Amino acid sequence: MHEPEKIHIETDYILLGQFIKLLNVLDSGGMVKAFLQDRGVLVNSEPEHRRGRKLYPGDVIKMEDIGTYVVTRD
Repeated sequence: MHEPEKIHIETDYILLGQFIKLLNVLDSGGMVKAFLQDRGVLVNSEPEHRRGRKLYPGDVIKMEDIGTYVVTRD
């Protein structure tokens, strides 16, 4: 298993929907919404379907068939 890809944010937290859009893996906000409703992601190994979930530095997001990411902030 390889290291999660680090995704840097400038703010204290980022919303899950914004985070997924930042990754450029889905084309639109509508696709992000549908993806989360249908499949969801794992945040720190727990299932999550809410676009409004706040992600903080250190949180690990796993998207099946897409990748694993960790939120970082200097």
